[in-house]
Amino acid sequence: ADGLALASDPGGSLNFLAMVENLQGDSGRGYYLEMLIGTPPQALNILVDTGSSNFAVAGVPDPDVTSYFNPELSSTYRSQGIEVTVKYSQGSWTGVLGTDVITMPKGLYGSYTINIATILESENFFLPGVKWHGILGLAYDALAKPSSSVETFFDSLVRQAEIPNIFSLQMCGAGLPVSGSGTNGGSLVLGGIEPSLYTGDIWYTPIKEEWYYQVEILKLEVGGQNLELDCREYNADKAIVDSGTTLLRLPEKVFSAVVQAIARTSLIQEFSSGFWTGSQLACWDRTEKPWSLFPKISIYLRDENSSRSFRISILPQLYIQPILVIGDNLQCYRFGISSSTNALVIGATVMEGFYVIFDRAQRRVGFAVSPCA
Repeated sequence: ADGLALASDPGGSLNFLAMVENLQGDSGRGYYLEMLIGTPPQALNILVDTGSSNFAVAGVPDPDVTSYFNPELSSTYRSQGIEVTVKYSQGSWTGVLGTDVITMPKGLYGSYTINIATILESENFFLPGVKWHGILGLAYDALAKPSSSVETFFDSLVRQAEIPNIFSLQMCGAGLPVSGSGTNGGSLVLGGIEPSLYTGDIWYTPIKEEWYYQVEILKLEVGGQNLELDCREYNADKAIVDSGTTLLRLPEKVFSAVVQAIARTSLIQEFSSGFWTGSQLACWDRTEKPWSLFPKISIYLRDENSSRSFRISILPQLYIQPILVIGDNLQCYRFGISSSTNALVIGATVMEGFYVIFDRAQRRVGFAVSPCA
């Protein structure tokens, strides 16, 4: 075993197996990692977000946050005195940049000095009931605020721990209640790929531009039927892989075509439009599993060998999501797909079906079937 550890990691800081199940959460409220920040260490839960590039933690008490990082109690904290504001598709915050040391109890040995924004005020960012207190932006430095010169968390790790420039993510909440106990597990593997987290092959698609994890989508099928849209519609104006977005988000044209196709092929003809737009839930008797009523959706991505493509299939278990129980015998579900004005976003809804590899070294994103789905 020692030989293996040495072969994969001369520095000895990596232990992939220790990273298995280091996340908790659900697709509705995000997956988070426990982190120890400062000296002496303050433990916080940090949301894993591949759609942004700042590492930020609550820096003052907030009604919706159970813990926060108090920089005054850390002897290793250094303020840079630079104010920073980050806006997300939902919510925003303003804070101050500084640096401190962090350790991760599960899987990466050693302590590392990282840029940290302490959040002083926020809007629609910390939501009621979320169990996380900060956010770990894992996208590229091009998205870092206030400028790309702020070294990202992962770039700092690669430089200081000398780990390979790759991480992988498995989120395990598929088919479980979205706002459940938040105990659905997941794994963030820093520095490589853990074989026990997937079955079959890994299929890779090139990263088109290094800011978000931008990929290229070639076609969509609903129930095996091609939507027949121009492929530019699928990538309007970008297609990204983003663990910090809950749903599968589709550009407006694509969204309406998908809804029409699902309504056509599903075994229930009469569906209120409110279900498709997300304003209403659909409920069935608990003994009935509605998933058999809906088609699977396939997304075709450009393969590394650019003359080929491969598809990832999104089963109804991923996009028809149990939300709440009414009385003794009704289970209500939401539609896990929404429309977007500026991107196709492969969010947590889809990622829960797969082990997703962010291979920054080779500028590609990989998908493999996840056994926990």
